[in-house]
Amino acid sequence: MPRLAANRAGEMEVFVRVIEQGGFSAAAREFGLTPSGTSKLVTRLEARLNTRLVNRSTRKLRLTPEGEAFYDRAVRILSDISEAEREAAVGACPRGHLRVNSNVPFGRLYLAPLAPRFLALYPEVTLDLVLSDTVVDLMEERADVAIRVGPLRDSTLVARKLGASGMVVVASPDYLARCGAPATPADLADHLGVGWTFQRSIGAWPFRDGERAETISPPLVARASDGETARQLAIGGVGLARLGLFHVGEDIEAGRLVPVLEAFNPGDREDTHAIYLGQGGPLPARVRVFVDFLAANVRMPATSLRALTTGGWTVRQPVRPISPSG
Repeated sequence: MPRLAANRAGEMEVFVRVIEQGGFSAAAREFGLTPSGTSKLVTRLEARLNTRLVNRSTRKLRLTPEGEAFYDRAVRILSDISEAEREAAVGACPRGHLRVNSNVPFGRLYLAPLAPRFLALYPEVTLDLVLSDTVVDLMEERADVAIRVGPLRDSTLVARKLGASGMVVVASPDYLARCGAPATPADLADHLGVGWTFQRSIGAWPFRDGERAETISPPLVARASDGETARQLAIGGVGLARLGLFHVGEDIEAGRLVPVLEAFNPGDREDTHAIYLGQGGPLPARVRVFVDFLAANVRMPATSLRALTTGGWTVRQPVRPISPSG
């Protein structure tokens, strides 16, 4: 019989229970077998090992030296198997390494601040945070969880929604002082913009004027690989940028950035999801508790500028353009 075809763990378990129960009949009752079937199983085990493990008599069983060595090792192996199953079980104490891939803004605003509390709750979990706005393949990157913003592509991945955020066009007070504020989307042709080094699902910026929808963007003077870099470029006065309110809400409150063209905001939102490989089966405990923790603790504050201002954040008025004469 090939080694992989033999149920070696099952044979060990029956053998150990025969020895611990002191006979074939008691062990047979535990496994729903007949005494003769249990005896034959031990005989087959001895034949496969080519050694006698038990000396039999009509009244008792006595282990041979080889049987004693096999019994001791089998007990340890069965204990290790039970421990491995407990650790892998859905209800087990979360432990092990957890690799999370996230876009930079969400990582900075949510994952990094929440990580200490999560690790305090689950001290046997270690966390690996990888921040990049590049959409990664979870299997290739060996990531357990990824954070995705925007529409999700059809896939076999499981998604858990964490929140949604409105979008806003912003500029720094310095930029507005130098270049003025666009009054209509058409004015963007005379402005500078910050864009992306990668393709987004919505390329040009969408606007709505009553029933009329249009997409238009300013000429790009700079491109960024991630939202945090785009935010920093906008704060630095490089140009206009269209970013999520969850990302720039505190900058608007502090006056570092100023919303523009809000009268033409189409009200679109970007959903944020935690995605992971589910495949219909149970999740490792470390993944399950992490996704549950994010769902319970992530609070994305604004879906629109109106919600942002009524939620306690005060939006400062745009800076008036300064004429060349001062």
